[in-house]
Amino acid sequence: MNYLADRRLEEKERRRADILDAAVAVATTDGIDDMTMDDVARKARLSRALLYVYFQDKSDLLFALCGRALELLHQRFVEAAARHRLGLEQIQGCGRAYVAFSQEFPVYFEALARFEAHAPDPADAGSDAPGNEVECMVRGDKVHAVMIECIQRGIADGSIRADVGPPVLVSFTLWGFLHGIIQLTATKANVMAQHGMSTQQLIDQALLMTTHSLRPVQAAPR
Repeated sequence: MNYLADRRLEEKERRRADILDAAVAVATTDGIDDMTMDDVARKARLSRALLYVYFQDKSDLLFALCGRALELLHQRFVEAAARHRLGLEQIQGCGRAYVAFSQEFPVYFEALARFEAHAPDPADAGSDAPGNEVECMVRGDKVHAVMIECIQRGIADGSIRADVGPPVLVSFTLWGFLHGIIQLTATKANVMAQHGMSTQQLIDQALLMTTHSLRPVQAAPR
């Protein structure tokens, strides 16, 4: 690849990143539902026609946001796991990292929630399906791979019960459980307050229950 081609590729990637930054800014102010391609084009200081060169439609743009979110989340999971030795501690670290991620990047978390509600076909990978949708599936697999490795390590080192189940199934179960809890903290805070509970208490309880479900059962003293 020659110098000019390299420059064009760099410029394309930079402009794509600028568009995604603009989409995050618009969604932060107006919400994802009310965000329009025109709004994003104006925020990115691009023509509407040029925006459609990079993204087919709003759904394609949201898939790209989801892909960026998953890449960032993967990095956070890797860093969280690296801070601990035992598999149980690593999976706990990933759980706390996911909660912190949702609070720090609410637009990205909402994009992930939209993707979770979507039903992608794994057979689309390698087909003519939108590239950003396929990229979401690939990056989502990378995130789960970190969790699966932590679970496998925990079973091997004895910090996670050996009969917990297949690591892949456990990974998806933990993801679904905590994802739902985080969504509840965003939508049911007022209801919980009426019962004298805070959203942080709900998160702490969810993490506690997760830990208990994974930890080996201690033999009763004789």
